[in-house]
Amino acid sequence: MLRECRFLLMEAAGELLDDAHYELGPAARLRVAVPAVASRVAAELRRQLITGKWVPGMRLNEPTIAEELGVSRNTLREAFAELGAERLVVRLPNRGVFVAAPGADDLRDFYTVRRAIEVSAVRNGGSAERIAAIQEAVAEGRKAAKAKDKERLADANLGFHRTIVEMAESQRLNTLMNQVLAEMRLFFFKEPVNVEFYSRYVEENAEIAKALAEARFDEAASLLADYLDRSEQHLFEIYDAS
Repeated sequence: MLRECRFLLMEAAGELLDDAHYELGPAARLRVAVPAVASRVAAELRRQLITGKWVPGMRLNEPTIAEELGVSRNTLREAFAELGAERLVVRLPNRGVFVAAPGADDLRDFYTVRRAIEVSAVRNGGSAERIAAIQEAVAEGRKAAKAKDKERLADANLGFHRTIVEMAESQRLNTLMNQVLAEMRLFFFKEPVNVEFYSRYVEENAEIAKALAEARFDEAASLLADYLDRSEQHLFEIYDAS
């Protein structure tokens, strides 16, 4: 129990409780907080996937991860179950938990989800602040490309797609997009980031951002749809060649 409480403090669990519309006593506050631990652990593990800490097929050491996060192994298993439902990890009987290694058969479904989320968000546009954040993500991508920093470039590209969905101002969509970004990392581990190749995508991101800034939302949606079509085809070629 103390370990779960420590993780909640690390993750600013007080924000969850402060959002309540009524006062809770200390005991009641603890009962509300504890069930949230596994979901917060899952969010942290998902973040580690997005940042590339784990690679497809990697075995996850439960005792080590539980110790790093300061939670019980039961709580960690609940978090793994959540990630398993999202197809980010798999538990193999008598072997343990492994990072998922998606194959070509998963690609089509993955891009169907991306089109539904991202293209819709772009077509509906967003506030000036949200569009400015998209432009900042493009600027970060250009800096990374100029520096030939492949990890920074990959992070900037993920940031661009995250800020696109944030235009919708929907926490549910943001949560779903974080799942998509984690899975995206797993797909792109199939091919190391090529700075020259992905620098081209930075400029395509810039075109989308420019269309959004000029309120040409339908055009921005078409640009993004074409972008996703090419990205999907590129990955299919990589999987077919392997």
